[in-house]
Amino acid sequence: MSSRARLNEDEITAALAALPRWTREGDGIARTADAPDFPAAVRVVVAVAEQAEALDHHPDIDIRWRTLRFVLSTHSAGGLTGLDFTLAARIDEALRAESAS
Repeated sequence: MSSRARLNEDEITAALAALPRWTREGDGIARTADAPDFPAAVRVVVAVAEQAEALDHHPDIDIRWRTLRFVLSTHSAGGLTGLDFTLAARIDEALRAESAS
């Protein structure tokens, strides 16, 4: 699911069902997670940066000590695409690797 075609509401609902920690925020999806400590949070950001570069799709990332917030949207499509959900799943993997919740 890495298409840059804008998804319809039914497709978005189905994709969000597979990513229970993500929530809809307007034309995007968001997730907040806590890493065990600041170095782990930074490692998550580095892992996400590598995935984002590989997909040529870059999230908004906010880091506050060990709390991370990610927001995804495909601005060129004017909303959510499969690429957002692909990257969200990879962010979830990076968070799991660092035991973030």
